[in-house]
Amino acid sequence: MNQKRKYKTYSKEFKEEAVSLVTDQGYSVAEAAEAVGVNPNQIYNWKKQQEEQANGTMLNDNERTELLKLRAENKRLKMEKDILKKASVGSTGQCNYLV
Repeated sequence: MNQKRKYKTYSKEFKEEAVSLVTDQGYSVAEAAEAVGVNPNQIYNWKKQQEEQANGTMLNDNERTELLKLRAENKRLKMEKDILKKASVGSTGQCNYLV
């Protein structure tokens, strides 16, 4: 009888507007949360995320995508390097150097 809990997801625009009620229009967090129908903790979290993004401490979607691509490329290049290192050692245990 265990059922997975379904969480609501909110669009980026919805989150921005909920936070703007607090920052721009002078609502308290509790009032804004009641007005948009969310938990006050969510507004605090969304506000914190927006501040981190504005300060540059949080990655945006493009940066996150690029980071994942770079990590995958880095992993692939390390594997290639290791393969080439192993291939460069001859059967006598000495490295094959180009002269």
